[in-house]
Amino acid sequence: MNQNKIYSLLGIAMRGRNLVSGEFQTLEAIKKGSASLVLVAEDASDNTVKLFFDKCHYYKVPVSFYGSKEELGHAIGKELRSSLAVCDEGLAKSLMKLLPEQHKEWKETVDGEDGGKHGED
Repeated sequence: MNQNKIYSLLGIAMRGRNLVSGEFQTLEAIKKGSASLVLVAEDASDNTVKLFFDKCHYYKVPVSFYGSKEELGHAIGKELRSSLAVCDEGLAKSLMKLLPEQHKEWKETVDGEDGGKHGED
């Protein structure tokens, strides 16, 4: 099942230090241009969802809404996590292939004009 593969890849990214988690670190990765994919928990607050959607759209970083805070945290060996940033392009692409397209907006940022490169702050 794709769900197990997704959580396994997140664990691999964490062990390889290619993933950051938590609101502050995820936002920093987006702004610095090191985030290749952002995952936001489906049960995150409306404010958190809007914050990450807006930031990812502005910086042209793919964003997807997947899993619960508990599931995302467990996958990376941490407590509850509302947001994660995958900082390895290869792992991010592998994850994007597995993620269901629950929100069409995240695909638009992947297919952006600049090929997914990130803007500067």
